[in-house]
Amino acid sequence: MQNYLLSQLTALTAIPSPTGMTHLAAEYLIRELTALGFAPTMTRKGTVICCLGGEGHPLLISAHVDTLGAVVRAIKPNGHLRYSKVGGFDDNTIENENITVHTRDGKAVTGTVYSSKASRHVWGDQSSSARNDDFLEIILDEDVSSRSDVEKLGICVGDFISFDARTTVTASGYIKSRHLDDKASSAILLTLAREVAQGRLVLGRKVYIVFTVYEEVGHGASALKDLTDVEDMLAVDMGCVGADLTCTEKQVSICAKDSGGPYDWSFTNELIARCKKMGIDYAVDIYPGYGSDCGAALRAGMEIRFALCGQGVFASHGYERTHMDGIMGTLKLVMDVAEKC
Repeated sequence: MQNYLLSQLTALTAIPSPTGMTHLAAEYLIRELTALGFAPTMTRKGTVICCLGGEGHPLLISAHVDTLGAVVRAIKPNGHLRYSKVGGFDDNTIENENITVHTRDGKAVTGTVYSSKASRHVWGDQSSSARNDDFLEIILDEDVSSRSDVEKLGICVGDFISFDARTTVTASGYIKSRHLDDKASSAILLTLAREVAQGRLVLGRKVYIVFTVYEEVGHGASALKDLTDVEDMLAVDMGCVGADLTCTEKQVSICAKDSGGPYDWSFTNELIARCKKMGIDYAVDIYPGYGSDCGAALRAGMEIRFALCGQGVFASHGYERTHMDGIMGTLKLVMDVAEKC
């Protein structure tokens, strides 16, 4: 089970899927779920929905497969690119990152995010300069020195930019990668589906798993309002690590409140009780700078109980880090919610 989950995590992080360009990841999910014997569907918006079976008290478990990224904002006269962010990240977290530009006609051109004054030998100390899209730029791995050179490659304003994931698994169980938010949780949902398909998990209620594709810009789960039979929604997303938060990468995070307000009292209490009963290492925290698919679903009009859990993730929206203990604990909790109503 753990090996399968890890293989799905690494496969998913390798697929470029910045918000707005998620078709490759969605198609991958459709293939994997179909191979397991399910009949997943894709909405017009690109969300993947799959009913795993079961009867009574329908539960929706969500993760999102869209990630942070960027689009080409402008092609500079010297052939370098200016970018516009997709999703909320600090510009300093992408300096010196390798990227791929995805053109509208299907080409992929690699490059790197550099400071416009990258060499200390030339420009002196630039450590105090603000990192933003004025100071940082993308230099392509091609022989270009003008706007027309770049345009000849087929690159245009509005083309998508993905950041290399650089997924690494250490012998001590730590996983370092971009896009653990939320591809680690997406791998958990695929593993849940596999356990059901192979008969190792018997569902105690009707269960949908859903992979949304616009979570990073705030309206991922708004496409789910037509699932009118759903009673409970469990968003499986990252837990934040740092400052006065108590969660670590090796724990399951249960979110009591985020930027959209508090989560459902009774459903959150049930998650805490399940962790205590099963001996899952967990923490309850508040994330004031965080929003989830539950918020989008509620704003779209879903009348549901809602809660959120996920593995602790350090350096969220940067080069992130989590641990297999936190991931497997989250999987164990999610399986219990699906198995015992």
